[in-house]
Amino acid sequence: MRKKSFWRVGHAPTLLSSFLYFDISFMIWNLLGALGVFVAESFALTPAEKGMMVAIPVLGGALLRVPMGLLADRWGGKRAGLLGMAVTAAPLVWGWRFADQMSDVYALGFLLGVGGASFAVALPLASRWYPKEYQGLAMGIAGAGNSGTVLATLFGPRLAEIYGWNAVFGLALVPLMVVFLLFAWLARECPTAVKPVSLREYRAVLRRKEAWLFCFFYSLSFGGFVGLTGYLGIFFFDEYEVSKVTAGDFVTAVVFAGSFIRPIGGYIADRIGGMRLLSLLFVAGAVLLVCIGALPPLFVVFGLMLVLFLCFGAANGALFQVVPTWFPKEVGLLTGIVGAAGGLGGFLLPNVLGMMKQWTGSSAYGFWLCALIVGAAALTSHRLHMRAASAVRREQQAAEQSG
Repeated sequence: MRKKSFWRVGHAPTLLSSFLYFDISFMIWNLLGALGVFVAESFALTPAEKGMMVAIPVLGGALLRVPMGLLADRWGGKRAGLLGMAVTAAPLVWGWRFADQMSDVYALGFLLGVGGASFAVALPLASRWYPKEYQGLAMGIAGAGNSGTVLATLFGPRLAEIYGWNAVFGLALVPLMVVFLLFAWLARECPTAVKPVSLREYRAVLRRKEAWLFCFFYSLSFGGFVGLTGYLGIFFFDEYEVSKVTAGDFVTAVVFAGSFIRPIGGYIADRIGGMRLLSLLFVAGAVLLVCIGALPPLFVVFGLMLVLFLCFGAANGALFQVVPTWFPKEVGLLTGIVGAAGGLGGFLLPNVLGMMKQWTGSSAYGFWLCALIVGAAALTSHRLHMRAASAVRREQQAAEQSG
């Protein structure tokens, strides 16, 4: 029987609305990182304080993803998404009207994490409409909503130079309202979605080693993506003395590449296997981080960052080809947990880079430490791929013998 094309299965309006929800949420989630140079200048922050400032929204997103994933499983992705966008408006109003000291910035930064938690809602909402053979592509398209970061880094610095960084938070309310209305109109729950298991059964799932390995991998791929997104504007501005807008443009370019490679990563993972692709991408990522740590000239480090973000983006797509195939009934919860791990990785990365810069006086050692950890992930993912391939071969041999 001939397989139906991707566009003849699933529900395209829900896929589109999931992408838009993810996109606007990621724009808002990364807004503080895009404005980080302006805020740091206003409050005369140290390198470690700069790292903490851009990391706090990532921590908020990490902590909120698990409850948002549970809410999406129990209450439905559409209602959870509408609630998430409504709550996201609160830190925008705070940043616009009331943030005049650093404690306000830290507090509203944490609340911006509600936008990061959208990950645990948008991806399962889209995923449940699509069969196994199209999971990588569907999750990749919905997950390409992390391109919302491009909007923050492209327009945020420019608007901040004209109106001030506080006003940018208020302006972000306009696209948020537009997407809220579109999501309410287009999104639908899949009527044939597998009902979630009980919380007692979740505990058994979380005892599986693979769940925690996926968390480790995503803490590096997505954590690297979102952590560097928040930190790179400061890195380019401090290390290479470019203008604030130029620093934002460099970040925009690398984030754009990393965001839109994600569906391609999912598509390739559908063809060659997610774990196999992950191991190859982690090897490349470790090598690139070593080279970036050497702090080459600006045009070289920009090219290396561009390729690194391509690796991270493809790895994100590859991993979420794996999650729904290994955990079909628990995709919402696993998406939340794995996404939380990615957020924690994104929280730690700018802190590590900022502190290493402050302790050593150089950005090199932070990147080299990251390269070591990514290299360990490459080895681990390769071993998991080989183990899974061996299991498939044993199953095929058993089927042939029984046949």
